Amino acid sequence: MTPVHLTFSLGFVLGLTGLAFHRTHLLSALLCLEGMMLSLFLALSLWVLQTEVASFSAAPMMLLAFSACEASTGLALLVATARTHGSDRMQSLNLLQC
Repeated sequence: MTPVHLTFSLGFVLGLTGLAFHRTHLLSALLCLEGMMLSLFLALSLWVLQTEVASFSAAPMMLLAFSACEASTGLALLVATARTHGSDRMQSLNLLQC
């Protein structure tokens, strides 16, 4: 495994472990998701450049567009949560409380 591939893999794994173990605030969970999506985008872009296949050249842009949609939805949920619950702490988000 080359150092570049190791860097992208470690970036994804660090984002995943941050999402799994550090879930106190919704904003930190969203940042971990964005880090994971960024490492996936960079790895997919590098893969397309290395293989030089023209049919896969739109895949990184579609991933980036989906990542932007995910970020905007997450920020909208963050604002709605902060308005209704008063904070973005994950413990205050209980699905049984309406």
